Amino acid sequence: MVIDQHYGASEQLRLGVIIGKATHIVQTIAQPSLVQLVMRLALAVPFWKSGILKWAGFARLNDTAVTLFTDEFMLHLPGGPYHFPAPSVMAFLSGTGEILFPVLLVLGLGTRFAALGLLFMTAIVELTVPDGWPIHLTWAAMALGIMAWGPGRISVDHLAHGILLPER
Repeated sequence: MVIDQHYGASEQLRLGVIIGKATHIVQTIAQPSLVQLVMRLALAVPFWKSGILKWAGFARLNDTAVTLFTDEFMLHLPGGPYHFPAPSVMAFLSGTGEILFPVLLVLGLGTRFAALGLLFMTAIVELTVPDGWPIHLTWAAMALGIMAWGPGRISVDHLAHGILLPER
């Protein structure tokens, strides 16, 4: 092997120990529950920031949100682009989802379903802003990761699961 040519047995052993310690440090920092929490927060933030701009009070959309779905946002589908159907309804649903799903993610409540909602919203955003695919792909990956691995131990879901289904 190439390593055998450059390093003796004692150097290989030291290198193995250093790599082992470095791996242990990385695994200690990147605890699965911490990673799951950070992933939930990272996905929640951009949707929350977008959603909070759509409201002018409790359950009252601002004029800009409706105008965006009426005049600016278009669905880029084959033969299109096309205007959104029922722009006021779409603005309301978008604004609601962008507030509700991030709150659920941060709390870790109904987490997999909230991530599914944001994955669906990501698909609609991609159809609306197709040039944004690099960031949309990141959002989709985070949503799929949350759906696959769940919220982790730092979540209401985990607490509720322990209460409702205690270990025997």
